[in-house]
Amino acid sequence: MAKRKFKAESQKLLDMVINSIYSQREVFLRELISNASDAIDKIYYKALTDDSLTFDQSSYYIKLIPNKDKRTLTVIDTGIGMTKEELENNLGVIAKSGSHTFKSENEIKDGHDIIGQFGVGFYAAFMVADKVTVLTKSIDSEEGYKWVSQGSDGYTITPIEREEVGTEIILEIKENEDEENYDEFLDEFKLKQIVKKYSDFIRYPIKMDVTESKLKEGTEDEYEDVIEEQTLNTMVPIWKKNKSELTDEDYQNFYQEKHYGFDQPLRHIHINVDGTVRYNAILFIPEQAPFNYYSREYEKGLELYSNGVLIMEKCADLLPDYFSFVKGMVDSEDLSLNISREMLQHDRQLKIIAKNIHKKIKQQLLSLLRDDREKYETFFKAFGQQIKFGVYSDFGQHKEELQDLLLFYSSKEKKLVTLEEYVSHMPEDQKYIYYASGDSNERIEKLPQTEIVADKGYEILYFTDEIDEFAIKMLMKYQEKEFRSVSSGDLGIEEDNKEEEKEETESHNELFKAMKEVLGDKVKDVRASKRLKSHPVVLSADGEISLEMEKIINAMPDDQQIKADKVLEINVDHSIFKALEAAQGNDQDKLELYTNLLYNQALLIEGLPIEDPVAFTNDMSKIMV
Repeated sequence: MAKRKFKAESQKLLDMVINSIYSQREVFLRELISNASDAIDKIYYKALTDDSLTFDQSSYYIKLIPNKDKRTLTVIDTGIGMTKEELENNLGVIAKSGSHTFKSENEIKDGHDIIGQFGVGFYAAFMVADKVTVLTKSIDSEEGYKWVSQGSDGYTITPIEREEVGTEIILEIKENEDEENYDEFLDEFKLKQIVKKYSDFIRYPIKMDVTESKLKEGTEDEYEDVIEEQTLNTMVPIWKKNKSELTDEDYQNFYQEKHYGFDQPLRHIHINVDGTVRYNAILFIPEQAPFNYYSREYEKGLELYSNGVLIMEKCADLLPDYFSFVKGMVDSEDLSLNISREMLQHDRQLKIIAKNIHKKIKQQLLSLLRDDREKYETFFKAFGQQIKFGVYSDFGQHKEELQDLLLFYSSKEKKLVTLEEYVSHMPEDQKYIYYASGDSNERIEKLPQTEIVADKGYEILYFTDEIDEFAIKMLMKYQEKEFRSVSSGDLGIEEDNKEEEKEETESHNELFKAMKEVLGDKVKDVRASKRLKSHPVVLSADGEISLEMEKIINAMPDDQQIKADKVLEINVDHSIFKALEAAQGNDQDKLELYTNLLYNQALLIEGLPIEDPVAFTNDMSKIMV
């Protein structure tokens, strides 16, 4: 029979299929298996309306036959087969989908959906094959047909004798090239891997004769190669089973089988939705962060399936950054996919699924926090920074959603507390939620700034992560209570002796003015401290940039050199203040020496660098002589 040409537009599309539509060559097998599954589905649907047909699912299967000697890979299905007309329409016109037509004509709406709808999947075979032969016989035809093509030059269709209904696709695999190893598509182990990765949950058995090394009967140490037929796929995915049938161990086994992590998940979320958008999902909250989680190399996303067929290994659109630690999968029949099935059309369905997933994850985390505090704290130690970053990022857009998930170490409770727990502990006269920043809880406890707040009996939250203060600045308040740093200029702690304090301040103004002249623009002001009890000196900050924020920002590689507006606070009740007063009246050099020493001491307390270490050591030497 004369060779028939593909239409011009079909030739162009075939070239695109081979060279650019699909991201990986191995997906050709996913497409052929999906088509085979569709062919079996069509018999199932036909049996629903044709009393002469009975559908016994155990009689239907897909089989792979690799032959290294002949360099062929054969894919057989026991499905509905194709007539000559269907061969011409479905394989002669690229992107003409027989499955899509069948679905439309039969108004399939019962959830047992047809997978393929685009009609280009079959042509993915030409990514790995020089020649493709299709042997088929339709359930509605007495005669079989043979379709042969070597690619864009066209195809032939000839009648053949064939007894069995179904389709057999024979791929003549290409020879290896410099950068392409086509031999792997003839390797049993590689084929098993591909099936497990993409088609594990096809609902019909995918079989293959597999060579296994087994102990030879009657011997103790002799082995022989035995060929046995194996089913390569699981068929029934765990997410389609009833939750009541599954145990925690089943979910943990799934977590391990899918290689989501080497740890044990803290919680799982099993979602079944049959509404406007139908989908199933199993999500996991891990116990440990992957080694590269807080790096640019980490790639977030959930596995995305369409009707049990893997479409994307990491669909980033399903998770916000602040929940990027979640592992798992989503399977939906309703997603709008493009012709390769590997890319989503940016559609409403995906957004609906993503929104619901966000809600479910937050509910599960709140449940974990409420019902198993120890496990939640384990989670928060691993992923708390990401939650805090979520509060800070996008200009605080998600702060209301995430604020109740935050934990901070408490000065009074000596453990992690939520913001809600902090507020519930507040005395009636306390105006603000107080916090202190530092490298560790131990260092924060020794900060002079905490003295007066602690003496009032107020609880202080300890911020030890770099993101903490930035997140809180974005949050601003919680339950109408503003956050206030213990280093801020105004602590909001009222004192009874305001008049006496005013007189004292005025009497010290000349001294503070002289000290300010010594320090110049290093500080915004020098003033009497309202917060110090036993320490002689401390730095505080006026304005939005705190001392800790200055330290963090200036440690970044872009060298911004941000400066907080520093205020040097002096404890007028400390013995060192009397030395300052004495120097002011008698020895200007000594006043300058003491001022510089106190300023550098205050920098050291804050963990800030001393601007001139040599000058500081020389000053120390002077007071020792």
